[in-house]
Order: sequence, then C-alpha cells, then structure tokens
Amino acid sequence: MGEISIKINIADRVYPLKVNMEEEEIIRRAAKLINDRVKEYQENYAVKDKQDLLSMCVLHFATSALKAEKRVGADDTQVAEKVYQLDHLLTEFFSKQ
Repeated sequence: MGEISIKINIADRVYPLKVNMEEEEIIRRAAKLINDRVKEYQENYAVKDKQDLLSMCVLHFATSALKAEKRVGADDTQVAEKVYQLDHLLTEFFSKQ
C-alpha cells in the first residue's frame, strides 16, 4: 500500500504525517487515546502545562506496554511448557508401541 499525508492533532498541536494507508486508522486511534488521557489528567489534576500532561501520558502508556510485554512473556513460557509436556507424553506413548 502507498503512503498518504494526514494531520494528527495531539494536545492542541497539529502534526503532519506521512503514513502507510493500512496504519492510518491505528494512528488516528492512538492520537484519540492520547487526547482522551490528556483531557482526563487535565480534569483530575491541577496540571495545566501540556508538556506535563503529555509526560504523564507517556508514562502511563509506557507502563501499560511494559506490563503487556511481561504478560506475553509469561504466556509464552506457559505455552512452551505445555508443548514440552505434550511432546514428552507423545514420546512416551510412541516408544511403548
């Protein structure tokens, strides 16, 4: 797919971007998530500086990404263990025949 030019508004600033067509929806959704989080922080905390609000958003999303990465790693370990157990059972079964 080709590249397209879009404009994304984050925290009242417009950013022109060139993105792959298949990524446009994801980028727009990400910008909406950021803007929603900025608004939430602005309403719930006595923080007015956009830079501080964006920093709080970055911390939130980075923490979420690291937690998700940790969960995926744990899931991968569990899947690998199950595959090993199945392999062991199949090896035992076929060696008895």
